[in-house]
Amino acid sequence: MTVHVRTLDLPRTPGGTKPGTMALLTLDSGDPRRPFVLGQPGLGDLDAALDVAERLVREEGVVAIGVTGVNHVFCAGADLKAVASIGDLEDSRAVGALGHRVLRRFADAAVPTFAFVNGLALGGGLESALHCSYRTISGAVRGIGLPEAYLGLVPGWGGTYLLPRLAGPDVAVKVAIENALASNKTLSGPQALLAGIADALFEPADFLVQSLRWAGTVLAGETSVDRAEPADEATWSAAVARGRAVADARVHGAAPAPYRTLDLLEAARTNDRDTHFTAEDQALADLGISPELKAGLYAFDLVQRYGRKPTGAPQVDPRKVTSVGVVGAGLMASQLALLFLHRLQVPVVLTDVSAERVEKGVGFVRQGVQDLLAKGRISSDTANRLSASVSGSVEKSALADCDFVIEAVFEEMSVKQDVLRELEPLLREDAVLATNTSSLSVTEMASVLKNPERFVGFHFFNPVAVLPLVEVVRTETTDDVALATAFAVGRKLKKTCVLVRDAPAFVVNRISTRMFDEVVKAVDAGTPLLDVEHSLDELGLPMTPFRLGHFVGPAVMLHVHETLAAAFPDRYTVSDNLRRWVEAGGPELVTPKGPVALTGAHEGLFQGGDSPLTREEVLRTVQDALADEIRRVLDEGVVAGPEDVDVCLVLGTGHPLFTGGVTPYLDRVGASERVTGRRFH
Repeated sequence: MTVHVRTLDLPRTPGGTKPGTMALLTLDSGDPRRPFVLGQPGLGDLDAALDVAERLVREEGVVAIGVTGVNHVFCAGADLKAVASIGDLEDSRAVGALGHRVLRRFADAAVPTFAFVNGLALGGGLESALHCSYRTISGAVRGIGLPEAYLGLVPGWGGTYLLPRLAGPDVAVKVAIENALASNKTLSGPQALLAGIADALFEPADFLVQSLRWAGTVLAGETSVDRAEPADEATWSAAVARGRAVADARVHGAAPAPYRTLDLLEAARTNDRDTHFTAEDQALADLGISPELKAGLYAFDLVQRYGRKPTGAPQVDPRKVTSVGVVGAGLMASQLALLFLHRLQVPVVLTDVSAERVEKGVGFVRQGVQDLLAKGRISSDTANRLSASVSGSVEKSALADCDFVIEAVFEEMSVKQDVLRELEPLLREDAVLATNTSSLSVTEMASVLKNPERFVGFHFFNPVAVLPLVEVVRTETTDDVALATAFAVGRKLKKTCVLVRDAPAFVVNRISTRMFDEVVKAVDAGTPLLDVEHSLDELGLPMTPFRLGHFVGPAVMLHVHETLAAAFPDRYTVSDNLRRWVEAGGPELVTPKGPVALTGAHEGLFQGGDSPLTREEVLRTVQDALADEIRRVLDEGVVAGPEDVDVCLVLGTGHPLFTGGVTPYLDRVGASERVTGRRFH
């Protein structure tokens, strides 16, 4: 890590003033593949650079200090590898104190300070900018946030004090809680400006030049920057209360970090700066050695690593994909077609059995393109080109020239095999053929093909545009080229691919269904539905079990249960209550948002026994079932190791980082050794 210091004469203002000279600090990792981070070396370099800047102020009359980044990165925040290595409370406290001491120098400088946010600014990176007197931001920025609560920490270098006082408590709760707990959602440059985090926005092409010109007008008094009035107590309290409701809905009290963050945001209204920074130091000290943070950093590192370089991708050249075919035009198939069209930007053809279904599918895709345009994700020229690049037909021969064809028809083996028999003779010999099956045997499907070596499982999760996981399923006959092509396509789709061996329901659905199976058994035994819903709160899952069941679809859940019960009748069952739920049309049993409450739809629907379980008993049963099934998945070689399981559950079903996905949690609560006699890690 290096922080360059140079002096720049600020441009003459429109009013004719020469503002003077600025000392500009540039944060540079020295490697374009790695972002600048604030570990001990980075903070040390920044500290030394500020020494130089302050000397220039004293000795050479420099009138301002600025800070910016390189390679579309301002600063990616704290060095998480260094955080993961912290061993005791005092070391953890020292990390917080060092960050505060260095970053607050921007606020305490003898001259105005300016942050020119040219790119990604997360955590300590955003906090660095918040300590400055003024902030400009590039219109191309897509990564402004405080993700600490998502990882198991608090924004501990001034963020919980500075952000609510600058932009208001509502914005602070949104950035530090709502966005962080929504899988680290971030703000764009325009959104940061609108929120009051940035004072001015400039286009990326000449961002630094415009920022320097703007800074000069501020120093000359020709531009005034208005700040929002401080929020009153009622507004502040309402924002924090909203944040607590969000935290309860997302983690159900199972993780300490969001609540410590909210405590700090609440205290920021009345604390003075020194008192508050000391409180942030203590929160960082406590959380820095917590098991939730260790699990969170483990899972975060895994997800990042698999996203950059998936495990198991063959080292051969993939086929070039210049056109895609989608067999089916239902909701899942249409979502896939939109994703392929948007990310690959190649022609996409949908086919289905009726012209009406084809027209509906193509219409869905074109509407999706317009939605992307409305959100500013694509230009109008791109939207026109993409809309013209999607077509449909009732004839599968329309797929004859496609390089990559994926089927997403009804989840029934005979239907899929019929489609594949008809499809194969129509395709080019070098085309790769994929299935989006969620639980059926890819090997059995391939048995009807003359060239099964080009067939691969390519399992997406619903909603396709949101969930980043793809299970890439290899059969005994899948060749390296087909597999490499699937991985290459997945990467271009901005998905994380995990290699799995063909086995019933693969990884995510197999493990999730084992968990849901135990939940349904508890209902069958007579456990009150609300007790069952809250029994897994400790896992911090984004949805309670029957909320998730309704979201996925009871009929889909039933189908996967039937598949797994047929494959593993010793462990999986098909509950009559689950069948009743499907036959009744799958009504919502609990409220879809906010605190979980019964809707009344379960009355007269479920039939329970007279041996109800306590919440604690349901949780223990689920823990043991998860430990048992994951060990079986590993022993069968479905995936290479527990890390693959954790990546799958984090990205495929939203298991939180603070459980590490799941295997570190099962180790921590003793389920691994209780059931299998050994830990996963």
